[in-house]
Amino acid sequence: MTERFDAGVRLGEAIAKDMIAVRIGPELRMAMVGSPAYFKGRSPPQTPHDLADHQCINLRFLTGGGLYSWELEKDGREVRARVDGQLAFNNVDMIVRASLAGFGLAFIMEDHVVEHIKKKRLVRVMEDWCPPFPGYHLYYPSRREPSAAFALLVDHLRYRG
Repeated sequence: MTERFDAGVRLGEAIAKDMIAVRIGPELRMAMVGSPAYFKGRSPPQTPHDLADHQCINLRFLTGGGLYSWELEKDGREVRARVDGQLAFNNVDMIVRASLAGFGLAFIMEDHVVEHIKKKRLVRVMEDWCPPFPGYHLYYPSRREPSAAFALLVDHLRYRG
């Protein structure tokens, strides 16, 4: 019988003491965006407090059904903003589509909206509140030696950018 070796991939923000984390991707960044139509007659938010005056499109977690609190940071000050809006989706593509249609602000991984920003279909706001954060890491237990095959996989996945 083979002994179980637990490993997983997740964002590299926290690690248990008995785990090893190997970076397998670049830093990531969130983007807060709205369509030009959404901003007609509205001032873009400048601070987390300003979000109360905006329709925000929420992300609903698949497990538990709770809403994601927007994680903002500027000059070492961290804010978890619980935002209001008429729409909540558990699908990133639906959040992007709703934002493109002018229904409100979206807070989403930058790579999902970078092309829309470049083509001016979406306007980025509060960029200074969205610093980069550690990207994806492969996690595995440090308490025993991995197999040669697993070590080869880890070496192949290791981010070298």
